[in-house]
Amino acid sequence: MLSKEKLARINELSKKSKEVGLTMEEAKEQTKLRSEYLETFRQSMSNTLEHMTVIDPEGKDVTPQKIKDIKAKRRLH
Repeated sequence: MLSKEKLARINELSKKSKEVGLTMEEAKEQTKLRSEYLETFRQSMSNTLEHMTVIDPEGKDVTPQKIKDIKAKRRLH
């Protein structure tokens, strides 16, 4: 998870970008922070999906095969 300080800085740079614009250095920082945020988000979402099980109303496991394969692969490691 991204720190509160980094999230606050992303929001600060976004607001400044809309109001007055960013310097080259600030634009590079914003790009770096956004990339870090997206990487963290994607990893978190991936972990969530890999640890879920989908059950239909009849109680049957209908988890997609791709997720089952990922779970099986992780058990081997």
